[in-house]
Amino acid sequence: MSASAEATVLITHEVGLHARPSVKFTKLAKTFSAEVEVALAANGPWFDAKSIVKVMAAKAPKGTVLHIRARGDGAGEAVGALVELVRRDFDEGVDHARTA
Repeated sequence: MSASAEATVLITHEVGLHARPSVKFTKLAKTFSAEVEVALAANGPWFDAKSIVKVMAAKAPKGTVLHIRARGDGAGEAVGALVELVRRDFDEGVDHARTA
């Protein structure tokens, strides 16, 4: 029986899940071996969170509740990390900026 996890998070970023936030979201999702999916409604449709094309195509604006689920190794970690990224406004604020 493989691990699974699900969560929801409100998008508060001004531009929503658009270009830069989508890139950050998919890059983080790809760091986990679990299958990760997102949806804009609890009943779907669900799409691959590791696909930049599919994530950007969702065009999720500010105020959207994002549904995230994962299955497989690291499912809980994957969902938790993605939820936190969204809560931190995709690390685009001054307080959360990362330096190289």
